[in-house]
Amino acid sequence: MDLQLRHLTAFVTLCEEGTYTRAAARLHITQPSLTRTIQDLERVLECDLVARPARKLELTANGELFLQRSRGILTEVNELQAEMRTRSQVRVGFAWLLPSDWFAATRARYEELGGQITMHRNDNPAAALHQGTIDIAVARNFTQPTAAITWRRIGTEQRVLAVSARSDLAHAAGLRWADLAHHPLVVNTQSGTTTPDCWPDPDPDREIVTCGNFDEWIELIAADRGIGAVPAIAEHRAPHPDVVYRELPDIPDSPLYLGWRRTPPPPRSVRRFLDAALATTDSAR
Repeated sequence: MDLQLRHLTAFVTLCEEGTYTRAAARLHITQPSLTRTIQDLERVLECDLVARPARKLELTANGELFLQRSRGILTEVNELQAEMRTRSQVRVGFAWLLPSDWFAATRARYEELGGQITMHRNDNPAAALHQGTIDIAVARNFTQPTAAITWRRIGTEQRVLAVSARSDLAHAAGLRWADLAHHPLVVNTQSGTTTPDCWPDPDPDREIVTCGNFDEWIELIAADRGIGAVPAIAEHRAPHPDVVYRELPDIPDSPLYLGWRRTPPPPRSVRRFLDAALATTDSAR
């Protein structure tokens, strides 16, 4: 048997509590189990640490030295564990165009704590979260909630209309969202924000053109296959020479969600990220 951290922990706890009974209770083990651990430790070290017989706990000279060194080792191990946990990488998944201000503030908060973030682009971050390939999902939509995943609405984003530069809608005066309820609609089924239900009375006969990611979506808009709508950040961060983005007075905002696994329980690094992310959300309100 080799010397193990459990030996050091048991011995230091015994010395701090002064009796086997109190030390065993603090360690959540039985008194005979603690006694065996101390005896095993002495066999590993090939020396006595506890004086026998004695009416109260007394240490030998070797025991005093071992106690001093053990405390230092346990302190260093605990500090190392805490430091490495703060440096654990959190995998953040997103489909396209992270919300700039919110994410920048969240990243700064988390990195100030010593944490690290890795970014993972995925057409369906909700599915990636279920599969365990990411720790956090930033999503603008998701399928039906499940018991294994927690979704938290962290805000909304202003939305803009997207149309082909060749469309008459690109420069039509007085255009409103309500006027567009019957136009062909391009829907990104994986990560899009706009469906027919975004209009009060969806047209059952409306032409719907579907795609699976943002790149396909914007090319379909450019080809004038239909209209669409996206968060306003796309206007500056995803310009396209054949797409015109327009603000409309009655266009609804789109929600933004943060998702994480409830089961198994998230590790400490993910909980620290969530604290930073939700603090950023609360301070923005």
